Amino acid sequence: MAVREKTIGVLGGTGAQGKGLAIRWARAGLKVVIGSRSAERAQQAAEEIAGVAGGDVTGQDNAGAAAAADIVLLALPWDGHAETLTSLRAELAGKIVIDCVNPLGFDKQGPYALPVPEGSAAQQAEQLLPDSRVTAAFHHVSAVTLADLSVDHVDLDVLVLGDDREATDVVRELADVIPGVRGVYGGRLRNAHQVEAFTANLIAVNRRYKAHAGLRITDI
Repeated sequence: MAVREKTIGVLGGTGAQGKGLAIRWARAGLKVVIGSRSAERAQQAAEEIAGVAGGDVTGQDNAGAAAAADIVLLALPWDGHAETLTSLRAELAGKIVIDCVNPLGFDKQGPYALPVPEGSAAQQAEQLLPDSRVTAAFHHVSAVTLADLSVDHVDLDVLVLGDDREATDVVRELADVIPGVRGVYGGRLRNAHQVEAFTANLIAVNRRYKAHAGLRITDI
């Protein structure tokens, strides 16, 4: 599957993480469709992204974006994750779905991982979308860095997890589209919990050091 020929749907594309990735993919020349609960908000975000990055960027409601896309990134709020995916099962059938949701809580001590009955957000997605090719990736990207196109080389490895090797290879290729970013296979989907949870550690690092830190995997 040549990823550059595919339409990339970003559900939750009005949020910082989804919008940042959409900016980079649009700048790289990929066709992007932004999804939101509100088609109007999605269209507004698409116009903003196209204004910054150029390219072919459109906006629809979540169902329309999911139906229009070949590969779909889930950048949804955790509290709406299950409900949204349940409603989109038909639109997402047969497609590569990338879950980048981090189930986190926040209190006076900072961020912490929330328990997920299925094990992780990605495993919940796998259960709710039995006809989709579910992967997990893009958990540790800095939305600020992605949105800043003056940063022409994003210093980041993206861990890609999943049980469908062809699907994880496609998602790794999608990561590689962003200059400086490298997609790295990170194991089976059952190992997504610690990848999602590690985001809490990264947030703590970034708060302490006033940084936008990501991950690099050594010796590969």
